[in-house]
Amino acid sequence: MRCQVDAGEVVKTGKYPCGACRKGVGSNSILCTSCCAWIHRRCSGIVGNLKLASNYICGRCRGGRTAESTERQQQVSLGVGQNLECVEKFCYLGDMIGAGGGAEDASRTRTRCAWSKFRELAPILTSRGASLKVKGKVYKTCVQRTMVYGSETWPMKKEDMQRLERTERMMVRWMCGVSLKNRISSEELKGRLGIEGIDEIVERGRLRWFGHVERKPEESWVSACRKFEVAGTKGRGRSKKTWEECVRNDLNCRGLTAVMAQDRNNWRSLTGRKRPTRASMEKPQHTLLRCGRMDAKRK
Repeated sequence: MRCQVDAGEVVKTGKYPCGACRKGVGSNSILCTSCCAWIHRRCSGIVGNLKLASNYICGRCRGGRTAESTERQQQVSLGVGQNLECVEKFCYLGDMIGAGGGAEDASRTRTRCAWSKFRELAPILTSRGASLKVKGKVYKTCVQRTMVYGSETWPMKKEDMQRLERTERMMVRWMCGVSLKNRISSEELKGRLGIEGIDEIVERGRLRWFGHVERKPEESWVSACRKFEVAGTKGRGRSKKTWEECVRNDLNCRGLTAVMAQDRNNWRSLTGRKRPTRASMEKPQHTLLRCGRMDAKRK
């Protein structure tokens, strides 16, 4: 697999995919008069009001470079009379790796695997006779772990996380037997099932893996790969989102630093799930009476 910019398989999304980037378009788009495809404003190259542009022709119809017209190498020669087939993506240890980088291919693959496991366990997860707590335990153990497998190393963008959250919301509503017409929030349904959100699990797993990597010695190959710098000039625009950028965002949200990861036990307590104890959930009776007496005195 040859990794490069604008490489990888292009997947059409949305009801009206863009003729250039193949992602779903909204109201801020323009119609190509040649191929009758809607084009994003950012992909159209038009400066100013889109309504003033007439007889617009997209870059694909003009013969420009698009995501589909990128030249793809079919084989790689090893120089000894052997050739290797070039692919756009391949599965390694259950994690899908794409030529274009990012976590889009991996998140789509794990979503499909989670749906396959959910349908396999549908007699239990969608049964009206089973309690919600039992459904939540089965879902958390079998389906949710399948969905987040390998997510510790994903450089996730916002749309990748939204894909996982959207899948989980659909599964949660199906298990609880409610629809959008019932006007019940997903957070309330997760509380009934006794599960936590997929975003919290991904963030905690990424920080846990960061602690393992950060504690590696300087002479290890893992540290050498992290500090490796690619030679060449940087192109225009923002670079792709990296895994370290995701980790920095997680550290800032929790108020942590990389130095704290050196202490394994302390790091585990800082990044682990804060499970409520029985004492914190159920206050003693004498504490409640004391609070009531203090309120009466204040009045």
